[in-house]
Amino acid sequence: MSSDPATDRPPTTEVWKDGDPVGRRRWVELEQPLGLEAGGLLPGVRLAYETWGTLAPDRSNAVLVMHALTGDSHLAGPAGPGHPTSGWWDALVGPGGALDPSAWFVVCPNVLGGCQGSTGPASTAPDGRPWGGRFPFLTIRDQVVAETSVADALGVDRWAAVIGGSMGGMRALEWAVGYPNRVGTLVLLACPAVTTADQIAWTAPQLHAIRSDAGWRGGDYHDAPAGEGPWRGLGIARRIAHVTYRSERELTDRFGRVAQGTEDPTRGGRYAVESYLDHHAEKLVRRFDAGSYVTLTEAMNSHDVGRDRGGVLAALRRVTATTVVAGVDSDRLYPLAQQHQLAAAIPGGRGPRTIGSPYGHDAFLVEHDQVSAIIREALPPPPGGTPRLATLDREVFPGPHPGFGRMHMGRRQPAVQRHLQFLDPGEQRPDAHPDQVW
Repeated sequence: MSSDPATDRPPTTEVWKDGDPVGRRRWVELEQPLGLEAGGLLPGVRLAYETWGTLAPDRSNAVLVMHALTGDSHLAGPAGPGHPTSGWWDALVGPGGALDPSAWFVVCPNVLGGCQGSTGPASTAPDGRPWGGRFPFLTIRDQVVAETSVADALGVDRWAAVIGGSMGGMRALEWAVGYPNRVGTLVLLACPAVTTADQIAWTAPQLHAIRSDAGWRGGDYHDAPAGEGPWRGLGIARRIAHVTYRSERELTDRFGRVAQGTEDPTRGGRYAVESYLDHHAEKLVRRFDAGSYVTLTEAMNSHDVGRDRGGVLAALRRVTATTVVAGVDSDRLYPLAQQHQLAAAIPGGRGPRTIGSPYGHDAFLVEHDQVSAIIREALPPPPGGTPRLATLDREVFPGPHPGFGRMHMGRRQPAVQRHLQFLDPGEQRPDAHPDQVW
């Protein structure tokens, strides 16, 4: 549902729904209901995903990339019909990038429980109504079980690499532990083996904010008019979360105690840092679904790679992939010590490599040069040797691939030029609001 232009009221929810432009999405449907770790079955599951590059005849060049909490399958490419935001790792996927489509077949699914084409709370249930508050509890492990259907449909028995950061890193780790024979190389960025009490504590006020919003309606708000959904609670949740995504050093250096423009904090005005948080809250409520935010946050809280596997150390010993672990030196959400623990416990694990950055947890999304170097280090030589540098006007969005199984194909889109986007700290004024790609 779109916002109301007459009053600029926030949308009730912002999701991809049937009838919207498909953009570059493709879909795979599970033929049987998905059995859930917490009990019960989820019927009618489908996952949206996007691809870049061409799958090799022997399917040896497939790389799986996993997005974070409010990301989606649109890993690279411009915003446009069907894609409300530009690619969240655009600088890494493209000619000459760490994930060059001339060498690698890159796959990025929208997570189960999300709101950009995959089954989630806003999706239609078998009775014809939105799932809403009836949507079941999901774990990270459930999401990965569902994602195996994408690999199966593509005919990929073994990923050349699985890469993820934050929530995406949790799923990447579950892939390597749960399906060790299907993961050749593993790259874990700014993620833990288990979600800690501190991390759950940060999410608690976020979940309370959404559920305390009168527009939440027990999760059954998707048919409400614009402006009457739980956008206030979602905005508060985003403000809380965003503080954990950045570092104290960055916020202090960037904003200090400066007032926002001509506003006076002693007379009800805002500090610049408050305006910054307001901005990111406003952006999220116009591109995401509160129900998905709750579902995915609870899934992240459930993350424990050692559950029912004899503990964390026993679970990590299952990993057979060549593994590189990296963390951020200023990350206060998933501190670097957690990546040290992963690297030490995974057999043959390399790292942790340290991303030096003032940007906190978000550094894995914005420190493109450092992250690219880590991925290049980790990836095996591409099939056929060193990738050639593709020209910008080269077609990097392929058409159909063989062996897809049961899936729906989106309309092929024209090639687009890549724009490498880097944050320039010198341009980050206290009153500036650079795009956040989380």
